[in-house]
Amino acid sequence: MTAILETGGKQYRVSEGDIIYVEKLPAEEGASLSFDSVLAVYDGDKVKTGAPYVEGVSVKASVIKNGKEKKVVVFKMKPKKNYRRTQGHRQPYTKLQIESINLPAKA
Repeated sequence: MTAILETGGKQYRVSEGDIIYVEKLPAEEGASLSFDSVLAVYDGDKVKTGAPYVEGVSVKASVIKNGKEKKVVVFKMKPKKNYRRTQGHRQPYTKLQIESINLPAKA
């Protein structure tokens, strides 16, 4: 089973056991999170899409770690004007492991 979830303004295609890196979330290491913003669910040949989200479907994940990515160097320069600026940036992230995709119970 596969789901497409939305977090941090981005969309991720996940299945059980996947490890993904998302924009930093306010959660400690070892915490369990539940995402309700699921855009689509694929279960074999069956496809459920939402408008915009699929009702009753959630994705459960656990936080493995919070960290920062490798440094990106930002260099600005204007030729012949003696203008040079160097700046570094490290984007924070949260590493998640997908535990389960929960479908609604059939009545």
